[in-house]
Amino acid sequence: MDKKKLHVALFFGGNSSEHDVSKRSAHNIYDAMDKNKYDVSVFMFTKDGYLLGNKDSMRIFDGEDEDKVVAEILPKVDFTNPLANIQNISEVKDIDVFYPVIHGNMGEDGTIQGLFRLLNKPWIGSGVGSSAVSFDKDWTKQLLTHNGVRNTKYLVVTPENQKEYTYEKCSAELGKTLFVKPARQGSSVGIFKVDNKDEFDRAVKDGFHYDFKLLVEESIEHPREVECSVLGNRDIKASKLGAIRIPETDTFYDYNNKFVDASGVVFDLPVDLPEKLAKEITQMSLDAFRVLGNRGLARMDFLVDQNDVPYFGEANTLPGFTNISLYPQLWQVSGINYSDLIDRLIQLAIEEFDDNAKLHYDFVELGEEKLSK
Repeated sequence: MDKKKLHVALFFGGNSSEHDVSKRSAHNIYDAMDKNKYDVSVFMFTKDGYLLGNKDSMRIFDGEDEDKVVAEILPKVDFTNPLANIQNISEVKDIDVFYPVIHGNMGEDGTIQGLFRLLNKPWIGSGVGSSAVSFDKDWTKQLLTHNGVRNTKYLVVTPENQKEYTYEKCSAELGKTLFVKPARQGSSVGIFKVDNKDEFDRAVKDGFHYDFKLLVEESIEHPREVECSVLGNRDIKASKLGAIRIPETDTFYDYNNKFVDASGVVFDLPVDLPEKLAKEITQMSLDAFRVLGNRGLARMDFLVDQNDVPYFGEANTLPGFTNISLYPQLWQVSGINYSDLIDRLIQLAIEEFDDNAKLHYDFVELGEEKLSK
């Protein structure tokens, strides 16, 4: 392996509803990486959370059927080894930077970031705490509300308070039309728009398949969906803004029109907004990035009502890099191409790692313990 090149380990897949989205993103990133600058190893987490080695991951990357490859490998694994799920990291040597492209559970929630921290290597994106907070829509809203970043009103429903938080109670506080969504999911999985008790009850029941904490949010009438990409660590900048227009027959921007059939979706990149509104959304994006302690990259999602009032939706700390994903497209129209964006993200990861290496941890040696008589 050419030591002049950086060795990047690309992690994708994962035990989440966004497994296949992650595979698409990883392919795009791999193809866009300058192989004159980087040696790239790929590692895929299976849907059960087992990390395949570079060779087997590349088999799937090259088109072999994932289920067949996994079925061939797993029976041979000694799961009495406590490190069995991640032991294949050692298949390659001298990794310089980890590049997680794992959306959702186990990827954006701080889990994989904790592993990289234990391995003491740089990684693309936010840290452990920032990832966990940003992934939890309830925690995000609490922090942003405390810091004056406008977002929609909501209530939290759990199995413990489910009987108290009926449709009647929630609609009395938030309005007749409500959105029910898991607090810790992505790509619009498990989200329902409801207008009555029966729809609400079904949405809550389904939502508990994905999380034990559900958000019930007020509905913004005829909202526009606006996105902003943020890049940097402490010195951050925002892209131009983009907007999404979905078919009138669709109730909201769901998993199907994000990833399965986007033929009816129109992307305005960049979008032409009133100057005051554009400035407000840009500033809210930068403020949220700082409040949440994000690093490297994040895509900030907004809803804009009929009076041009923007409401912060969520922060995506490892946004998609598929062919129709907005994070790289917004930088493309802002003057940074796909390959240069990847270079910058890798450099930001190294800079953040180097900054954290300067922090001191003092260890005070204890003397003989003295007890009172």
